[in-house]
Amino acid sequence: MKMTIYKHRLVARISLEAVSPLAVGSGEKDIITDAPVARDCNGLPYIPGTSLMGILRHSMSQENIKQLLGYQDKEKGEGSKVIISDALLTDENGKVLDGLQDTDNSEYLRHFQVLPVRQHVKITQKGTAAKTGKFDEQVVYAGTRFVFEIEELSVDGKDTCFKEMLNIISSPTFRIGGGTRCGFGSMKVVSILYHTYDLTQEDDLKAYIKKTSCLEDDFELAQEFKPATALQEGWTKYTLDLTPMDFFLFSSGFGDEEADMTPVKEERIVWENGKPRFTEACTLIPATSVKGAIAHRTAYYWNKLTLRNVEEGTALDCEKCPAIIKLFGTTNNDDDTQQAIGNVILSDVLMEKSTSKVLPHIRIDKFTGGVMDGALFQEKVTIGKGQHINETLYVKNDALEDSTIKEAFEHALSDICSGLLPLGGGTNRGNGIFTGTLYQEGASKLS
Repeated sequence: MKMTIYKHRLVARISLEAVSPLAVGSGEKDIITDAPVARDCNGLPYIPGTSLMGILRHSMSQENIKQLLGYQDKEKGEGSKVIISDALLTDENGKVLDGLQDTDNSEYLRHFQVLPVRQHVKITQKGTAAKTGKFDEQVVYAGTRFVFEIEELSVDGKDTCFKEMLNIISSPTFRIGGGTRCGFGSMKVVSILYHTYDLTQEDDLKAYIKKTSCLEDDFELAQEFKPATALQEGWTKYTLDLTPMDFFLFSSGFGDEEADMTPVKEERIVWENGKPRFTEACTLIPATSVKGAIAHRTAYYWNKLTLRNVEEGTALDCEKCPAIIKLFGTTNNDDDTQQAIGNVILSDVLMEKSTSKVLPHIRIDKFTGGVMDGALFQEKVTIGKGQHINETLYVKNDALEDSTIKEAFEHALSDICSGLLPLGGGTNRGNGIFTGTLYQEGASKLS
């Protein structure tokens, strides 16, 4: 059997920044949250190389998967030619925290000891919480930076497939971790250092032997690589350019000294001149809330377009609606439906500059004119008038092949822009009305 000799090594060192919060779970539970994030030997968040490899395998073409990442069938198989490291956190000076580090003296790193916990609740078509639909999970701050390396063993040094991987990582649909269909895991490339080592050349051979696996060590001979940032084929981009008419409320589920209900807020990291800073808590518009509203309204329009109605008992709720299963996936696993991942990707929106107002509410007894027991409360709402909010959605083209599904989905998005589909809590009290414009990339505005 002829032995394959790999004379070239293609190496890329990639720095990523989390555009939205990141949830790479450890698979464990603790007393604080149902799903804590994975942490390294320093107790800092990190992204396991297995997670990165799985995402790349899922995103690449079958031909390149077989060629680069290996395969196994009944008669033969081949191992992977790609080596990928864990993605490790960088500190406030841009240093990669590889190996055991003294992190006690860093104010920046102390923020990662206690991470934000995101609350989730699944709402049924009746507007109530679904059974077993309440849980929470820990997330890593938006703006956190990580560094990792990819290396390919190559016979001839051709880098077409390798550069495809780098372009996939740079695509806006590249997401890492859990909850990628609920607003988490959006990443952007900060930098890519790249070099092809020709081991038949003395200088390259010496540099490759000298190179260590430590992500903080020098990467000799490397040059900056500019990846393609265009949207991957097979996806359609929608953009909601929205302006709140007045107040809106995405509730945290908690109160404070001023109100019984407060908006959910979260810190984020902003990098300025190569240095990070933590912002004050930003008002959060969770992608899960927007996704839930769109899903229920899409199901309504699909029933309408297919002439199904409640009176005749033919209307289907979100759990059974083909449009929702095709677009947003399902966790059901019964005789009629198999579990499926969603084909719509959207992201959280964090508003760094926002103001709030406390609104008191009171229910009057119509007979006595007094306050009814337990009917006095306050809610703290966000004043959004005059602000612009952009929500971008990426949809797989396969999910839009059915014209009825596509029409129902676009009707739902248009309803948000016309103020007919309020978002958030307290919508029956006038909160959450937005107006704006719906755009589709490559087409004129839709509404």
